Amino acid sequence: MEGLAGVVTEQQLGPSGFEYGRFREFMTNEALAAIEGAKQSGATEIVVVDAHGNGQNLLIEKLPNDVKLIRSWPRKNHMVSGIDDSFDGVMLIGYHSSTTNMEGVRAHTFSSAKLTNVSINEKPVSEGIWAAMVTGHYNVPVILISGDNIATKETKDFVGDMEMAVVKEAYGFHSAKSLTPAAACQVIKEASAKAVKRIKDFKPYKVPTPVTLDVSFKNYRPVELLSYLSIVKRTDSHTIRFVGDDMIKVSDFFIFMEDYNSDLEP
Repeated sequence: MEGLAGVVTEQQLGPSGFEYGRFREFMTNEALAAIEGAKQSGATEIVVVDAHGNGQNLLIEKLPNDVKLIRSWPRKNHMVSGIDDSFDGVMLIGYHSSTTNMEGVRAHTFSSAKLTNVSINEKPVSEGIWAAMVTGHYNVPVILISGDNIATKETKDFVGDMEMAVVKEAYGFHSAKSLTPAAACQVIKEASAKAVKRIKDFKPYKVPTPVTLDVSFKNYRPVELLSYLSIVKRTDSHTIRFVGDDMIKVSDFFIFMEDYNSDLEP
């Protein structure tokens, strides 16, 4: 949701925010705009993944009957759950810049509360870049990203050619000059239609293997505990390293690291 038009603070991003209910509608409309543009250019099968917060944000009754929806957590492949080599392309709607980027609205990578860096093969990545790395494992390219001007450029500069739908200009972590929701939907729809029309131009992003993951935490204790695992190396007081055979092995480790809680029930 951080990359939606009009989003600037936590007040739009979760159930406790006074604007969250309205922005669930705007989020759904931006997804619908991407769907409509894709269908306009010939897309016939679409899977939508709710990848924000609790994974239960999209208003499912507003989605077309021929669309499938993936919701809630945990799930394999995280924000691009459901991906396999049968897909032709992936669109990232409402994305934001990385935690190491000094610009961008709500810039963070996976957890603004816990993490200060996530790197793959010693290069800091955003959630959009991570998604492209996972889909690239299955030979599927990211063909479109929407969000603010910083997030879209950061992802395209790293991954390569893709369509961009810029719906706001970042002024700071909690400020932006934004399109209206309706105007943003039009921009997304046009970019989506263009992306599907030229889908053969895009290439999947392939991560060299083995894949090295470095994660830096704000707090000391999780790093200490993770270092007790023989598959984890503590590289400094706040950073751990995990090396996997491929991006999916790294993704599986990251999801477990981020989500596991011994109090989980049932």
